[in-house]
Amino acid sequence: MKIKLSFLVLYMFAWGSSFSQNKLNISKVNATSPVVVNSPLMFDSVNLKGEKFEAKHLLETVFLVNRTDFRETLVSDSSGTIFFQKAKEENELRFFSFNVNASRHAKLKVSLSATGMLELYVNNKKETSKTTAEDSIKNAKTAEKEITVKPGTVEFTVKYLSQAKSEAPQESLKIILESSDSLVLLSEYGNRRLIRINDIVEGLRVGGGNISPNGNYAILRYSNTVEGGATNNYSELYNIRTGKSMYLDKYMSWMPVSEKLYCTEQRGENNSLISVDPETLAGTIIANNIPKGNFRILPDEQQLLYTEKESYEDRKGDLLILESPSDRQEGYYDKYFVYLYSLASGVKQRLTYGKHSTPVRDISRDSRYLLFSTGEEHITERPFHKSSMFLFDLKSLKVIDTLWKDEKYANSANFSPDGTKILIHGSPDAFGGKGLNVPQGMTANSYDEQVFIMDIATKEIDAITKNFDPSVERAFWHSSDEIYLSVVEADYENIYRYSIAKKTFTRLNLAEDVIRSFSLAKNGTVAAYIGLSSSNSTRAYTYDLKTAKSKLISDPAKERFENIALGDVRDWDFTASDGTLIKGRYYLPPDFDSAAKYPAIVYYYGGTSPTARTLDHPYPMHVYAAMGYVVYVLQPSGTTGFGQEFSARHVNAWGKRTADDIIEGVKKFAAEHSFVNEKKIGCIGASYGGFMTMYLQTVTDIFAAAVSHAGISALSSYWGEGYWGYAYSAAASADSYPWNNRELYVEQSPLFNADRIKTPLLLLHGLEDTNVPVGESFQMYTALKILGRPVEFIRVKGENHGIATYSRRLEWNYSIYAWFAKWLKDDSSWWDSMYPKKGKN
Repeated sequence: MKIKLSFLVLYMFAWGSSFSQNKLNISKVNATSPVVVNSPLMFDSVNLKGEKFEAKHLLETVFLVNRTDFRETLVSDSSGTIFFQKAKEENELRFFSFNVNASRHAKLKVSLSATGMLELYVNNKKETSKTTAEDSIKNAKTAEKEITVKPGTVEFTVKYLSQAKSEAPQESLKIILESSDSLVLLSEYGNRRLIRINDIVEGLRVGGGNISPNGNYAILRYSNTVEGGATNNYSELYNIRTGKSMYLDKYMSWMPVSEKLYCTEQRGENNSLISVDPETLAGTIIANNIPKGNFRILPDEQQLLYTEKESYEDRKGDLLILESPSDRQEGYYDKYFVYLYSLASGVKQRLTYGKHSTPVRDISRDSRYLLFSTGEEHITERPFHKSSMFLFDLKSLKVIDTLWKDEKYANSANFSPDGTKILIHGSPDAFGGKGLNVPQGMTANSYDEQVFIMDIATKEIDAITKNFDPSVERAFWHSSDEIYLSVVEADYENIYRYSIAKKTFTRLNLAEDVIRSFSLAKNGTVAAYIGLSSSNSTRAYTYDLKTAKSKLISDPAKERFENIALGDVRDWDFTASDGTLIKGRYYLPPDFDSAAKYPAIVYYYGGTSPTARTLDHPYPMHVYAAMGYVVYVLQPSGTTGFGQEFSARHVNAWGKRTADDIIEGVKKFAAEHSFVNEKKIGCIGASYGGFMTMYLQTVTDIFAAAVSHAGISALSSYWGEGYWGYAYSAAASADSYPWNNRELYVEQSPLFNADRIKTPLLLLHGLEDTNVPVGESFQMYTALKILGRPVEFIRVKGENHGIATYSRRLEWNYSIYAWFAKWLKDDSSWWDSMYPKKGKN
């Protein structure tokens, strides 16, 4: 029997009728079948330490327990004792599991009386043990342990050793929980439990479904994070025809045309390029002694295109002159150049040279031409950089055309299948504003990405997405008439097919709300994609373009989430006062009772992107809901994915109109949903959303608590100090600067309106944040402290704009949960346990 100490199978306890409110008798447990464990062969009477072997040492036997192994339910008698048959053979191990749903942070005393020996695990951690055996439950000794539980489901597992020689006629177990705090039984979920932050931080996920050229295979890339934070990455080869998978022991990619994999292998000084048969995984050396470094194989599969880095020598001394506002960024002086290597001759030729990087954008399908670009800073004019795109002939090794020169808003390009056109990715303002679709007087949001088609011969440009509302993240040319686009559309991420002949967009009916990768076979009609939705983690699918059908091929989180109870997610939109439809959704607790009153948490976008419908989110809505909150997520004015006019509302606004939408939405949401306690609503946001958190408190008092992570308090200091502050402001504060728009930089800065803030505010910030410097939170904290307002500031060591380290991410989330519990549930116990007062301030 295969057993794993992940303790996934659970059962809720029942209230003991004879006990007080804070004393609970566990009346039901789920159990595994007995597992025989034998005593070791005794060559000697004692070990190296002089110790004799005892039965209690058998408790150290480690088994892996799967959820499916808990097939039996045991029920106690009227005294609260659970009886079961003792070992038939010499020794047997059994596992028992149950759940406690804690409504708050609390101390809990666990008492286990038993005739046999046992160990108690709480959330997979061993807490106590009992190493004696007695003849009856009346004479049984008790193991006790006081633990601290967090709100949500607490998993208990008992490992029990039964001995055939026991004097007890049968085994017996009695489990009692006591708490000085009130533990509320939220509901009975059968064998399911509530979601917690560990389920978001840990686990196996699939990402990247790269399909083979003919569509017969797909490479699936996996990442598995275990408790403690260790992460393992690996790949599998999936055979689309047979449905079988094979583990890949090396990082491999597809050849451009052949239905073959390739990888490199280093043996001594020899670096070999190896072709791998996907049927057998047998490798064949294509070439020996190829240069080291990053390369792409050309479609002719006879040449390699290398990109190599060159850097200025490190500047020495203690006084360093700043060459540019971007000079602070790591890699600012790194430049990249292109080399061509012939597999046949072994000759490596340099194709580009100079002071400016020349990134390769695409290779024509006949291996004849390259698209590469150059760029340079243009600090005196928004958006502070320009790019040029060149057509390079690999036969003559010369640039044969300049496709554009010093364009400010075009980013990248790729060839049409016949090489006569290019598909360009850029902002609405590109090419003299050919893609603009905003009312007169408004400035387009340059993060609302568009695509254009350029005829190489005539240089004519067609802005194909000008009247297409979704924002385009990626685009690629599949056939002469079909272009595929990965887009942000409201809070979805979808795939569209564009017909050049018909000039029409058709959304593919895929199985998930958010498509994170989409790989289409170059020579076939099959795609592989990875997606997730609001209530499930990443899944991999194949998609048949002819039948428009998806087939699930990998769901690595299925078993992990089968026993987790998630609340409903429901759409809720409202019409703002000006007639604009503002879309949103809300999350309900798993045990939702429409007659109850719940505290609520409101979340809104950061940067300028909508909040996608994903389970795996830095601020996981289902986790908040599992703690008894209603979570309302809205997409206010300024977000991309709703059309250019809507996203343009972000520009030169910094809270204007966006705050109006949030405030109006929260008021209407509370008014239309009687289960929301309008006096206990909190809000949270990060980055630009952190700015919105601070700004909202200067214009409204509807929130009972607020959380700002990496928020901006003063626009001018962020604009000048953040590594990307001035660059982001090129979009968010287009052509506005502290010297020409004092009203924007002062009046819209929360710091200059700090005296209006009355809401308890939690500030969190990574001390290594290069995007939004930590000083933005220091400033607001200092201001509110001087004003005597309720504020706390948590600085996270060693973290940048996001909190990435496993242990810090958990503690950071716990801090947020504890803050909301303090102000929205009037329960400060968790917060006080995490941050006890050190003395008088």
